[in-house]
Amino acid sequence: QLQLVESGGDWVQPGGSLRLSCAASDFTLNRYTISWFRQAPGREREAISCLTMNGGRVDYGDSARGRFTIARDNARNMVYLQMNNLRPEDSAVYYCAASRRPICTPDYTAINYWGKGTLVTVSS
Repeated sequence: QLQLVESGGDWVQPGGSLRLSCAASDFTLNRYTISWFRQAPGREREAISCLTMNGGRVDYGDSARGRFTIARDNARNMVYLQMNNLRPEDSAVYYCAASRRPICTPDYTAINYWGKGTLVTVSS
């Protein structure tokens, strides 16, 4: 069974930074398109950023651009989401997701594998 495990979620004050990590067991992440999604209470799951298996990158919406950066470390078989200048509205459960498709899509129904999520809370 392919598994994704997120870590790095925490409580942080507004303006702070966090780096989320996504690790995989039993498969190689760079053979999949990897996305980060988030879901806040009462809201739909939304795509944040994506890396294709071919190295392409897509950032979705205003939340990612300029503040969040997705990156791979193929040697460690990890994908990261660096989040800077965090805001209270960034509070959510953040999910790592893998797709067999070679392109990025914000459609969460296209995802083949999900992690269980890691909680990010931004408040003073």
